[in-house]
Amino acid sequence: DPKRKAAFGSVGRRIPYRILHVISQDGESLGNMHRAEALKLMDKHDLKLVLLQENVEPPVYRLMTGQQIHEEQMKRAEKKKASPKAGTYVKELSFSSSIAKNDLETKTKQIAQWIEKKCHVKVTIRQAK
Repeated sequence: DPKRKAAFGSVGRRIPYRILHVISQDGESLGNMHRAEALKLMDKHDLKLVLLQENVEPPVYRLMTGQQIHEEQMKRAEKKKASPKAGTYVKELSFSSSIAKNDLETKTKQIAQWIEKKCHVKVTIRQAK
């Protein structure tokens, strides 16, 4: 499921990296280790490996229980809902200072519709030649 991966890195056994930086369930750094070692550790403690940071060298994984993974996903979902800028759009309107009255009224109505839809509106007025 692509949405799930975007919400919370890869979880489980399919790890594309050979060397990983592993963090324990308690948040302690276990250092860098080979993928096979990390998988053995995961199986031994009955935990899952979760990707935290992919864009560092080596990538950071954390050992977590299913409950911890679920709680972290719920926290991230709450943060996403709380951020107000998620669905805002900026509409831009530009017209000349010598605009006709009818055209100005039409554009004013358009701006009002955009504001009702909770869009940000940027109006630019150019000076007529």
